[in-house]
Amino acid sequence: MTTTGASFLATRTRAAPQGFGRPIPRKEDARLVTGRGRFSDDFILPGQAHAHLIRSPHAHARILSIDPSAAFAVPGVLAVLTGRDTAADGLASIPHKPVPTNPNEFPLAGREGGRVLVTPHPPLTADIARFAGEAVAMVVAETAAAAADAAERVRVAYEPLPSVTATRDAGASGAPVLWPELGSNLCVDSIAGDARAADAAFAAAAHTVRLDTWVPRITGVPMEPRAALGVYDAVTGRYTLYAGSGGAVRQKADLAEVLGVPEAAVRVVAEDVGGNFGTRNSFYPEFALVAWRRGASAGP
Repeated sequence: MTTTGASFLATRTRAAPQGFGRPIPRKEDARLVTGRGRFSDDFILPGQAHAHLIRSPHAHARILSIDPSAAFAVPGVLAVLTGRDTAADGLASIPHKPVPTNPNEFPLAGREGGRVLVTPHPPLTADIARFAGEAVAMVVAETAAAAADAAERVRVAYEPLPSVTATRDAGASGAPVLWPELGSNLCVDSIAGDARAADAAFAAAAHTVRLDTWVPRITGVPMEPRAALGVYDAVTGRYTLYAGSGGAVRQKADLAEVLGVPEAAVRVVAEDVGGNFGTRNSFYPEFALVAWRRGASAGP
């Protein structure tokens, strides 16, 4: 024990001059504090248009109609697009993959090996908004100000539907169901490990404790707002997405799937990212919408 401890201490002492145990000086600070950082909104290309999304104020509501006519009175407005347009162009649902693919993690599955159902997530919803802030339409204009002004003039008629906020309430019998075809709001019902062995161990235990655990909603809040720029090169048939990302390879694959094009036709560029906390690893509707080409339903 003594010899092992002495050897460990000696190793630490020798490693200290090499940097172990010492704070590492940051290399990027001078560039960032002098305004030479390059975030998503810093990519500016000739002739680019600007988009503003119209989002549902309701947690659950049926979309009755979208009237964009007044928006076109704003100079510089190019288009007002809805979920029906994305569907007509064949944009696929965002391919969320909540089940871990790491072989060292538990392979999540439903009871008796059933599949875990991943609900659809269209870039723009066409019929029902299922959370507050879900995008229902997009205004495209020559400037960001014109797009924002025009978005305020788009008239969306909603039929509010019952909703719940607390997880316990969503799981109760008779709760409003977001996806009626599922029959309930239960997303995953999974068992990890050997159920028989666990039951036998509890049966033989002198004392047992039973408790319920609830995981609250947790999310990261980066300082950099979400922004994205999409470019299509008609000569090469390739799409380029500029977006802050902690997982550019995943976003490349997801964008290709939504657009219905080969991964080789997609490039994702992410330089500086103003905070991640895991939220920048996912694919968001805006990433598909800025790269979307009207009328290109089956690739370039």
